[in-house]
Amino acid sequence: MYICFCLPQVKLICQAFINVLMRKHFFSCLNYLLYLFQLLEENIITFVRNELKMFKRILSPELPQGFESQKQDKEVVDVEDEKQESSTREGALKITLHVLRKMNQKELADTLEKKDLAVICQREVKSNLKKKFQCVFEGIAKHGNPTLLNKIYTELYITEGGKGEVNNEHELRQIEETTRKHARPETAIKCNDIFKPLTGQDKLIRTVLTKGVAGIGKTVSVQKFILDWAEGKANQDVQFVFSFPFRELNLIKGEKHTLIELLNHFSKETKESRISNYDKYKVLFIFDGLDECRLPLDFQKNKMFCDVTKSTSVDVLLTNLIKGNLLPSALLWITTRPADCAHSSLKRNVGCTRTTCTALCI
Repeated sequence: MYICFCLPQVKLICQAFINVLMRKHFFSCLNYLLYLFQLLEENIITFVRNELKMFKRILSPELPQGFESQKQDKEVVDVEDEKQESSTREGALKITLHVLRKMNQKELADTLEKKDLAVICQREVKSNLKKKFQCVFEGIAKHGNPTLLNKIYTELYITEGGKGEVNNEHELRQIEETTRKHARPETAIKCNDIFKPLTGQDKLIRTVLTKGVAGIGKTVSVQKFILDWAEGKANQDVQFVFSFPFRELNLIKGEKHTLIELLNHFSKETKESRISNYDKYKVLFIFDGLDECRLPLDFQKNKMFCDVTKSTSVDVLLTNLIKGNLLPSALLWITTRPADCAHSSLKRNVGCTRTTCTALCI
């Protein structure tokens, strides 16, 4: 038996079939959309809860050193993803501050905003330092092939005391030491441990002077130290690390700045955060390449200077920072060559807490 349909009937049947398919597709899409937004809601709630926990710890007087409350469960390798996450967290902070002020908790909101500035600033500082130091150029500087520092870095043999001579057969040091007397006893120290007292010692180490011949790898060791801090691998009790290469300080030797302005000159993140109370934090200043310094660094004639908000010459800022008149709680790491006369003047007038020497590990 054959059923015949006229053209109008075929159109109606097709339209009805299409309507059924569209209806099914619509409900399928609707169900998926509902599921998606349910999942989104759960993720947003989890994110907000975690951020509120962090804000609660920030407001707590027992905030751990190094702002450990803002550490992530997993390391973020991609710098752009890290910046996006940082921006998202700033958004969560703005919402929290808005709600607190709507609840007439202005004082609490102001306190949270002020304390969180340092956390956000540290996050931005670490992000940019990772981007700056994660790669080094093999060959001619800035013209060779970029290579990950973590993959090619060779640990320097750093010792406390001694002459700091290059030893290409350091594996035989124990045998060698039985046949050769050193001017001073040497103690091996890992680069990331230069501010830690040796076993059995309890002295506080504020200033470290590291000597090593040209090309031994002092600057690369500084970069690795900073990268490990920025990646959360070492020295997390330090809240801020600032690097001042002397070759860059030479360019502004005739200028006058406050200490805050000097920090902001080398770190745009601190300028944007408007932080000024660095005496409340554990800060490390790294002065790389003292042998390249073109500033007088006159420790005897330069006046005593203690105000971080007042302007003076860069030379006066540096000598007072090194002597401990400015930010006496700050840590300092200075690198130089063994034959440099500037470090002798520094040791006479400052009295470095620790002097280390470097040798290449072969």
